[in-house]
Amino acid sequence: MIAMALVVAFAGGCTQESQNQLGRKIQNWTGTNGVLDVMAGDKIYMRFIKIDKLSTATATSGDTAARPYRFGYGVHDRNLNYKVDPGEQKMYFEISDYSTPYVFYENDEE
Repeated sequence: MIAMALVVAFAGGCTQESQNQLGRKIQNWTGTNGVLDVMAGDKIYMRFIKIDKLSTATATSGDTAARPYRFGYGVHDRNLNYKVDPGEQKMYFEISDYSTPYVFYENDEE
């Protein structure tokens, strides 16, 4: 009970961004089963599964400004069946904030 009260008190004193970062760290530790669908019009063009997180790129020159893209690692689900099949492997991907229509969600199929 005391530990829970300390966590609540600590979170209440943080800025919204600090709370978001803390939430992401907890989520990253516990893991997720994310799915990223890249859209082409009203059709799914490409799907990545088993994504633990999508990250926002930041500048490397000391400036912490966010870059206009997201990146992550996931299995390229070539046949869109939510399962890792032979020949489908984990890979790095990037998606643009400006020109890539996408949907990121948790896989509840498993």
